[in-house]
Amino acid sequence: MSRVSGLMRKPLVIGVLVVGLAVVAMGLYLFQPWKLWTDETVNEALPTAVPPANTPALPTQPDEPAVSAEPEEPAGPMTLASGKFITHEHATTGIVKIVQLPDGSRVLRLEDLVTSNGPDLKVWITDAAVKPGKGGWDVFDDGTYLSLGKLKGNEGSQNYTLPTETDLDKYTSVTIWCDRFNVSFGAAELARA
Repeated sequence: MSRVSGLMRKPLVIGVLVVGLAVVAMGLYLFQPWKLWTDETVNEALPTAVPPANTPALPTQPDEPAVSAEPEEPAGPMTLASGKFITHEHATTGIVKIVQLPDGSRVLRLEDLVTSNGPDLKVWITDAAVKPGKGGWDVFDDGTYLSLGKLKGNEGSQNYTLPTETDLDKYTSVTIWCDRFNVSFGAAELARA
């Protein structure tokens, strides 16, 4: 009887080990704990428009010399809205700006961002009000939001192109959103400049 009992225990032990390894592998995939000890620093310059090429001299009256056309000096980048990050799930600091470039395109710029690294982090612009504390952790997917893509780095300054049709009157906040666990790492209320 003990021999039969010993044979039955081997598959049970192997099954428990296989299930245990699967649980550990799934936990590592979901939580990616190594990211707690690694930082990804990105420092991008604010994009600038390419200056227009020199235009040729404009013809004048037949007996007057040609006058060189002066290229118009492009206006510099203009801040349309800005805000300061507050902490939600993880300590987060930095500034967010929406900047219009001389060519009319707009970018969302994160400056001096410092937050925790984590799995599946995205940059969202949303219509949600920024609430401090735990009550503000999960409000950003309740209304309208626009994902600007994967967070490039959890530290530094970085740019995200805003689609031309983005209505800045509709979107009033920005969040560093963990898509895997549906929680905000940090968020900023946008104030129009």
